[in-house]
Amino acid sequence: MAGIYIHIPFCKQKCSYCDFHFSTSLKHKDDLIQALIKEIEQKKELISEPISTIYFGGGTPSLMTNDDFLLINETLLKNYNIIEKPEFTVECNPDDLDKQKLIDLKNSGVNRLSIGTQSFFDDDLQFFNRAHNSKQAKESILLAQDIGFENITIDLIYGTPTLDMKKWEENLNQIEKLKIPHLSAYTLTVEPKTTLHHMVKTNQTQLPTDEETIEQFKTLMNRTKEIGLTQYEVSNFGKEGFYSQHNSNYWKGINYLGFGPSAHSFIENKRFWNVSNNIKYIEAISKNLNYFEKELIDEKTAYNEYILTRLRTIWGVNLSFLKTTFNQKIVEHFQKEIHPYLNSSYLQTENESITLTKEGIFIADKISSDLFYV
Repeated sequence: MAGIYIHIPFCKQKCSYCDFHFSTSLKHKDDLIQALIKEIEQKKELISEPISTIYFGGGTPSLMTNDDFLLINETLLKNYNIIEKPEFTVECNPDDLDKQKLIDLKNSGVNRLSIGTQSFFDDDLQFFNRAHNSKQAKESILLAQDIGFENITIDLIYGTPTLDMKKWEENLNQIEKLKIPHLSAYTLTVEPKTTLHHMVKTNQTQLPTDEETIEQFKTLMNRTKEIGLTQYEVSNFGKEGFYSQHNSNYWKGINYLGFGPSAHSFIENKRFWNVSNNIKYIEAISKNLNYFEKELIDEKTAYNEYILTRLRTIWGVNLSFLKTTFNQKIVEHFQKEIHPYLNSSYLQTENESITLTKEGIFIADKISSDLFYV
C-alpha cells in the first residue's frame, strides 16, 4: 500500500508562524490546477502498488471549488490503483466549512477532515492571524459531525505568548466536549522569515519559558489520556481506529507520491521534491521542463531517518528490522549507543521493539541524536 499527497498552495491570509509554501493570491489558481493534473498523469509510472491514503494539504485545500476538487479526484482515479475505501483527508479552515462545502466533500469520497482550529480563544487566533474566530471553530466541527463526518482531527498550538495554563486546559476540554477522536498538538516554533520571527526579534512579543511550555506539554499528555486518546506519536493523539493512516505511513517509511509546488515524494530509496514556486512550477510543467529534484537515500541516511521517525511513535525501533535492513557496522553502532538508555527510565523494550517511556518523550531529540550514525 502507498499514499498520495496533494499540495494546494493557496491561503486567504498568512498566519504569523507559518513558513509553508503558499500564496494569498488566487490569480494563477486555474493554471496551477491544470499543471497539477498534468503532474498527476506524468508520474503514474512511478508507483504501481495500491493507494490506501489520499491527503489534500496546503495551504488551504478548502479554498478549492468543488469543480477543482472533482477534476483532481477524477484524474487520480483514472491513473492510480486506489483501493475501494482509502483514508481520504482534506485540510480545512473553519471559516470555509459551510453546509454545502461539507456535503460536496462527503459526496466526493472524503472521509476524514483535518480542521485547522489552533485554539478556541479569539485572542490566540488574532495573535496567529487566523481567518476564523472561536465561534466558527466550534460550529465547523459540530456542522461536520451533523453532515456525517466521524473521523475528524483538529490542530492545537501551545507554548504561545497568549496562552496560559487555564486557557490551555479549556482548549483540551473541548476535545472531550466536542467528541473529537483525533488531535495534533504542536508547540509554537519560531521559523525564520515569518511575522512571528520579526515580532520576537523586535521585542513585540515574548515567548513563554521552556518550563512553562513543558508544563503545558505534560498537561496535554495527561488530559488526552484521561479522555481516551492514545499518544501514538509525540505530537499526535487518537482514539483506537482513528490514528492518521497517512501520517503513520510517513513514519513507517511507506512509499508516497506528492503533487503540487513544494510537494515531496518517497519511493523506495529515492526522494523527490518539487520547486517551491507556483509560477516556476506552472511554467516548467507546461513547457515539459524539469520541475523537481531528486536524491538517492544512502544507507546511513535511511538509518538516521528510521531512528528519528520511529522512535517518536508507539511502534518504536524494531530490532529485527534493524538487523535485516542495515549493515553490521550500523547495527553495532546502534547496540553500543542504545545500551546506556536501556538501563534508564527513558526507554522500554517489548517484543523486539524499543519505545520511549513517558519520561523519554521529553528527551526524544537527544536520544535520536545519540543514536545517529555520522
